[in-house]
Amino acid sequence: MPSTRILVTGAGGFIGARLVRWLVRCGRDTRAAVRQKSSADNTNVEVVSVGTIDRATDWTRALHGIDVVVHLAGRAHVLDERSAAALEMFREVNVAGTMRLAAQAAERVRRLVFVSSIGVNGSKTTDQPFSESSPPAPVENYAKSKYEAEQELRALSEQTGLELVIVRPPLVYGPGCPGNFLRLIRLVDSGLPLPIASIRNSRSLIFVENLASALLACVDHPLARGRTYLVDDGEIISTPKLARTLGNLLGKQVRLIQCPLPILRSLASMGGRTDAVDKLCGSLIVDGAAIRRDLGWKPHRSMQDGLAETVRWYRDTVDRQLNGASPC
Repeated sequence: MPSTRILVTGAGGFIGARLVRWLVRCGRDTRAAVRQKSSADNTNVEVVSVGTIDRATDWTRALHGIDVVVHLAGRAHVLDERSAAALEMFREVNVAGTMRLAAQAAERVRRLVFVSSIGVNGSKTTDQPFSESSPPAPVENYAKSKYEAEQELRALSEQTGLELVIVRPPLVYGPGCPGNFLRLIRLVDSGLPLPIASIRNSRSLIFVENLASALLACVDHPLARGRTYLVDDGEIISTPKLARTLGNLLGKQVRLIQCPLPILRSLASMGGRTDAVDKLCGSLIVDGAAIRRDLGWKPHRSMQDGLAETVRWYRDTVDRQLNGASPC
């Protein structure tokens, strides 16, 4: 087993916490970097608090004795994500904060694995899935900041010799998932009719544990150096099928009704949720063949298994809330 010592930034977040647990399960020497120690969801590893992540963050203590960094920490949301101010807020954390870490890491560590976003390639696919050769076309401010960070990291890697691996996942789901995926589970669980019967789309997803195993492959494998990889579960699912699958796992009858997309978008705009509808209805397919071919990686769990584990977590959380316990 490699003796590589790994630093995970953003270890208190949804993906970071699961990645640290995966590394511990694999017997890897791991350190968790969090903003505040109370945000860490792991007790079996060394936890280092780094405070606010920006252009002035001091990573010295977190990086001491580290061989490889997996950088997950970043800003994913702001109040008004379409504004020019929002882009600057994303840049301060996702670009300036990342480059502060990378500059200090270049003096101390061998490799940095940067978790970017499939949004760097665009917000939707049409005739062809996204692959590593697809031209970058970020639409949202978050994705723009990730792409800018990728570019600056590549330049730093060339200047310093720091090994760089970039990973662009699509929507990540699993126990503890936030955002639109959790909203969909709640909608299905509510039993309310869902106006998505007319949607004909295709989506790539990745179970958080599969992403963790892919990131570990990028930590270890020599062929990953200098590469960008798209990762997914290796399965494609439509939004209506996803809702039905979640319903079966929840033991709920899913009622899907027809609603033309323009009407659905109009209704969503009244609640400020047009972006969510576009993501729900659009197609976004990933071709993850390169990481399988180069690194010999394959998904650890099937999509069905991943969805089942996610629903179990959701059910456990709901039960605890009903019994008066704190939610996880």
